[in-house]
Amino acid sequence: MMNPTFGAPDQQHTSPSSVPQHHVASFDNYLAAQHLVDRMSDGGFPVEHVRIVGDGVRTVERVTGRMTKSKAALAGAASGAWFGALIGLLFTLFAVGPLWLWVVLITVIVGAIWGAVFGYAAHWTTRGRRDFFSVQTLEAHRYDVYVAPEHAAEAARYVASAATAQQPS
Repeated sequence: MMNPTFGAPDQQHTSPSSVPQHHVASFDNYLAAQHLVDRMSDGGFPVEHVRIVGDGVRTVERVTGRMTKSKAALAGAASGAWFGALIGLLFTLFAVGPLWLWVVLITVIVGAIWGAVFGYAAHWTTRGRRDFFSVQTLEAHRYDVYVAPEHAAEAARYVASAATAQQPS
């Protein structure tokens, strides 16, 4: 849901990089701020003068599943197989004839075995302190859109058209 608040034409802000910026709009979520900048880009606005600044940034960790020793071994085996395939392909530079297929196959199998062993051992050593999978993201309380002061008037037109488009008919 887009809930923008728009900056006054005379409102300016100096960013940490000491470049004066004009506050254009504030949004509750990043996608809404991104949508405004995309509209500006589509209209030919020089977007290299735009900044989206997240205020009140925090990390959010979403738990996606339970980690078991067998899942750790399986994930290790998959990683080891990929590493083994890479090594096998490098070894094929020196293989002659149909021998290259066996080289790749053997290195994939050996990589998977060692990956499974190391994955299992790595999980076992944690002694249950982290028995879950997760994905971490950064979120902000508010996303502010700023432009260089010389482009403030042009940016205000895009903000006004975005606000008009958001009003119910």
